[in-house]
Amino acid sequence: MLSSSLSWSLPAAPTLLALAIGYLLGSIPFGLLLTRLGGTRDIRTIGSGNIGATNVLRTGRKDLAALTLLGDALKGTAAVLAAGHLFGADGALAAGLAAFLGHVFPVWLGFRGGKGVATFLGVTLALAWPAALVFAAVWLLVAWLSRYSSLAALAAALATPLAALGFGETRAALLLAVLAMVLWAKHHENIARLLAGTEGKIGAKG
Repeated sequence: MLSSSLSWSLPAAPTLLALAIGYLLGSIPFGLLLTRLGGTRDIRTIGSGNIGATNVLRTGRKDLAALTLLGDALKGTAAVLAAGHLFGADGALAAGLAAFLGHVFPVWLGFRGGKGVATFLGVTLALAWPAALVFAAVWLLVAWLSRYSSLAALAAALATPLAALGFGETRAALLLAVLAMVLWAKHHENIARLLAGTEGKIGAKG
């Protein structure tokens, strides 16, 4: 976990390198690559058109969906750990931000990426792992009670910065709060469907 007492002190060059590492790793479109390797249709033409694990699941390939979830999470974790090793705590934070934005806005796909849930979790795991456990617990609880994957993700993302703050990870909490706001914005269509009662539930067909 990162010390909340450190100030942002990285020179420009290391900061840019940390951002570059994070963005390049975060922008790897595992959902698109894995479905192509798996011989399915272009994931962007299926369901929501999203490149994340939930949409990959709509191909009927649970194995590819699980691998996409793992890849999207671990690229966030790897970015934070690599930049943290090279540039310290400030580099880790910069890379975490860039990895998340790389997934959501990948230059290779015209800045149309995923909604960031798995990468958010992966970044959290590297920055403040107890908060990642809170994310997982909230997601599982809300998903079990509501059967809405999107609602579970929204609730978990909201709880995570608060959890990080509670664990004394102030700077990580601030970053995660920013990422959570972007995640919520990317879920605007899901939020509209939840309010209208038309959001698809977990396990529902069609």
